[in-house]
Amino acid sequence: MEALMHRLVFCIAMAVLLGGGWAHGANAQAADLRGFGIVMMHGKGGGPEGLIAPLVSALKDNGAMVSTPIMPWHGKHGRPDGYMETFDQAMQKITRSVSELKSRGATKIVVAGQSFGANAALAYAVRNGRGLAGIMMLAPGHTPERVLSRVQPGIAKAKELAAAGSGDTVTTLPDFNQGQQFQVRAKPAAYLSFFDPHGPAVMPRNAAAIPPLPLLWVIGRSDPLFALGEGYAYARAPKHAKSKYVVINANHRDTPEAARQEVIAWLKSL
Repeated sequence: MEALMHRLVFCIAMAVLLGGGWAHGANAQAADLRGFGIVMMHGKGGGPEGLIAPLVSALKDNGAMVSTPIMPWHGKHGRPDGYMETFDQAMQKITRSVSELKSRGATKIVVAGQSFGANAALAYAVRNGRGLAGIMMLAPGHTPERVLSRVQPGIAKAKELAAAGSGDTVTTLPDFNQGQQFQVRAKPAAYLSFFDPHGPAVMPRNAAAIPPLPLLWVIGRSDPLFALGEGYAYARAPKHAKSKYVVINANHRDTPEAARQEVIAWLKSL
C-alpha cells in the first residue's frame, strides 16, 4: 500500500512538472512577437472584420499588439462606401494607431496591409519610416497610374469641381477594383488625392522614396499584379538585408490568410 502511495505521489508530481513545462512552452510561443505593434489595414471595399481578420488573430496569438483602423476606403464586396477623407487623412489615421500601440508598450512598430492597405503602409513609410521596424505589403493594390483610362473622366470632373470651389461637395465618380468598374460617391478633393497618377498613392514612386527598411512584399501567383514582378515597385526600394519578396499560391483576396506562416516567420527575424 505504501509503495502504491509513493508511486501515486510520484505520478502526480511528474504531471504537475510536465504540465508546468508545457504551459511555459505555450507561453513562450505566445510571446514570440511580444513588443511588436502592428498597424494592419484592410483593402478597398473591405474592413477590419474581413480578409485580414485571420492574420490579425494569428499575430495576436503570437504575442503581437495589432491595431486595425477603419480606413477611408472601407466598404463591402470590394466597393468603397465612398471617398470622403483624403489620402493625408488616411496617413493621420495610421499615426494615431501607431501612437496608440506605443502607449500600450509596443517597441517595434510595423505598418502593414492588404491591397489598398499595403499601398497605404508604403506611403506612410515615406513620411514616417525612420521610426518603423518594418513594412508588410500583402497583395498590394490600388495603382492609379495603371488604371488611368478607367478613371480619367472622374479625374477631369473632380478637378473641374475642385477648381470651382466644390472640392468638398459630394458627387458620383468612377472607380475600378480588381477588374470591376463601378460608380462611387466621393468628395472631389478626396477622390483626386487617391487617383492622381502623379499623387501620393503611386507605389513605384513611394517604394523608391522610403528610407532603408525591412520590406516584406507578398504576392499570390493568381494576383493580377503578380505578372509585373519585383520590378514594378519592390525592386525600387532601398536594399535591406531583411527585405523579402515572397510568392505564394494564392489570389488577391486570400493572400493575408495564406501568408500567415511567412508573415510570422519574417517578423520573428526582425
